[in-house]
Amino acid sequence: MQYPSLLVFIGSLTLALTACSESKPPVTSSVGYGQNPKLPAPESSLIPTVNIAPAVGWANGAKPLPAPGLAVNAFASGLDHPRWLYVLPNGDVLVAETNAPPKPEAGGLMAQAQQWVMKRAGAAVPSANRISLLRDANGDGIAEIKTNFLSNLNSPFGMQLLGNTLYVANTDAIVSFPYQTGATQISAAPTKLADLPAGPINYHWTKNIIASPDGSKLYATVGSNSNVGEQGLQHEVNRAAILEFDLKTGARRVFASGLRNPNGLAWEPQTGALWTTVNERDELGNDLVPDYMTSVKDGGFYGWPYSYFGQQVDTRMQPQNPELVAQALVPDYALGAHTASLGLAFYQGQALPAHYQGGAFIGQHGSWNRQPRSGYKLIFVPFSKGQPTGLPEDILTGFVNDQGQALGRPVGVAVDSTGAILVADDVGNVIWRVSAAP
Repeated sequence: MQYPSLLVFIGSLTLALTACSESKPPVTSSVGYGQNPKLPAPESSLIPTVNIAPAVGWANGAKPLPAPGLAVNAFASGLDHPRWLYVLPNGDVLVAETNAPPKPEAGGLMAQAQQWVMKRAGAAVPSANRISLLRDANGDGIAEIKTNFLSNLNSPFGMQLLGNTLYVANTDAIVSFPYQTGATQISAAPTKLADLPAGPINYHWTKNIIASPDGSKLYATVGSNSNVGEQGLQHEVNRAAILEFDLKTGARRVFASGLRNPNGLAWEPQTGALWTTVNERDELGNDLVPDYMTSVKDGGFYGWPYSYFGQQVDTRMQPQNPELVAQALVPDYALGAHTASLGLAFYQGQALPAHYQGGAFIGQHGSWNRQPRSGYKLIFVPFSKGQPTGLPEDILTGFVNDQGQALGRPVGVAVDSTGAILVADDVGNVIWRVSAAP
């Protein structure tokens, strides 16, 4: 964020904190959702919107509200900022307990104000730099075993097992470890596969990975180093992109670019296409720019920082690049403005009603700069013939209470070995498990 002055910034906080009612747009709204979202004209204001849901966590056994026909329980609790999930072939669940790496000391009131915002949103806790293993040995939907699986990592996020090798995406590099089925701890030193863009700015620090279906390549998400290029494009090399790494040769190339902050990665089961969820830019108004999910074309360019949702030019980026804008692809499906859509999992299990087969579950971390707030839920998007259809459906809600406080914030999403949905909640420090209602 870059604001004209500290007074403007603090003023925006004051306005947000005096709002005492919570209203949220219905997911059936056509504004900012679906295959052909309505895009309003961009807006600008002297005082940017800052509407934080203060993080308080869950109390007294409270939990989110599931959709009709579904049930939810805490698969594991008492975690330390759980962000991302990975299910091993034997059913064990890996959870990255992680947060942003320490940043260089920055003086001044502006830096202090930004730190206050992060703390209020529950995003300022130190990174545990750990991957924990959760095991539900008796099959009751609750993990009774929790072990410290990997320690001393560097803001870990994405995970991928190939054969007997577990790959982990730290914020600055992809590393690997030897793995044996059933192991509850790895003590071996990491082996570096490749560096990832990081550095002192590291605006978007989360790096996710997924293997190609044949296991020969890894794809890694790398977010931008700014909102809309204000740090200078020299700081955006190999950022706002999905990178491809050849596991035999170590060769790296940009697979797709112009993706401001991609996070979720998944292979669509019918077409075999790679899909991603992307967080779009801020400060163009309440309903711009919608976050989205999209199939990812090899060599495709998706607009950032010059344009959004195809060829809608963002005039804040100067100088412009008309030739590149002309190539910008329109994303497949809008997920609402400022929803912070992160987790992505296609459903191929058998435990949930048939309606969910083949569709996508998406964790929406929730807005901090929209009035009314958006996101803060787990949603489902139906698919037909490899493409999304209709509007999203609420699966888990109730993450923000009537006082506008965040009880939790959904992040990573995975399908467990029984076919239930797991959702990481980094404010509630819980892994929620969504199953069919009895």
